[in-house]
Parts: sequence; C-alpha cells; structure tokens
Amino acid sequence: MDAPIGHFDNARPAPDCLDELTRPVADAVRHWSGSVPADQIVYVDTDPEWADTAVFVEHYGRDLLETSANCVVVAGKRGGETSLAACLVLSTTRVDVNGVVRRQLGARKASFAAMDTAVGETGMEYGGITPVGLPAAWPVLVDSAVVDLPYVLVGSGRRRGKLLVPGKAFAELPGAVVLEGLGV
Repeated sequence: MDAPIGHFDNARPAPDCLDELTRPVADAVRHWSGSVPADQIVYVDTDPEWADTAVFVEHYGRDLLETSANCVVVAGKRGGETSLAACLVLSTTRVDVNGVVRRQLGARKASFAAMDTAVGETGMEYGGITPVGLPAAWPVLVDSAVVDLPYVLVGSGRRRGKLLVPGKAFAELPGAVVLEGLGV
C-alpha cells in the first residue's frame, strides 16, 4: 500500500498491525468508531534512529514537516489538584501551555508533564506518545490546524513506527476539544 503522505517502504492499515502498537493504541484501533473508518488509519514502519523531526523529514519526505503533529502531555494544577491532558499541535508550532492550555484546563499553572508521568499514565514510549489510545478521562486538546489536514503524521505509541491519521478523526477522539491558537 502507498502511504497517503511521505515516502515509506512499509505502510499498512493500522488494524492489520496491532502487534506493532502499544496495548492502549492497539485497543483504541481495535474499538475505533467515528466517521473515519479504522482502515484509513495507516501504520508506517520507521527507524527509531530517525525519530527526531529534522532527521525524520529528511529521510521520509520533506512534505511531512507541514503534515506532522506532536502530542505532548501537560499537567494543570489548581488548589493542590493536578489534572493531565494531551495537546496535539503541528510540529512547526509549539503548545501555548501558559495561555490556551492553562485557561482551557481552568488551572492556575500548567506545564509539560514529567517524562515518567507521561509514560506511566499513557502506557506509551516517550517520543512516541499519540492521541490515539489515551486515558478516556483526559481532555485531548487539538489545534484546529491539525483537524484541517487531509492526513497527519503522529506517533504510534512507540518510537518505532508512526500513524498517518485523517485530520478530522482527531476531533472525534474521546475527550477531544478543538481549539484555535493552541499551536503558536
């Protein structure tokens, strides 16, 4: 199968690659619902040595720079309580943690979650965290620019491999909130 974006040697529908995914991501694909059929989510095998964005796009296609998104876990704090959320923004932008995220979470303070917290709470590898398969109670804040793309490259739950997902599918994830200006 040809990947809808990028230049990959191995692209297959994600439902055919559940063994390549972490448990939470595989479960999310297995139980996928929404307007985008699960077989339109594409798993591409990638070398973890090329996982960093600049090297990745040089190897797999420069067009991916404009169609890649990063998923980061943030922690919002208010009154001694901490809540976790995920933010999905284009890789050419950064998350507006102290503005949009803090206000959306109703937090006094917001920051990127510690690596061990992000990995432990998601069941995914650091550097491969994806919005597909996150804990159901979490808000998933999605920049509107991500939703507008035909396909978006995101992590697969591991540093090896990526998912190519139709942008509109992110608006239908459990807990999804589409926000203007999340990525700045």
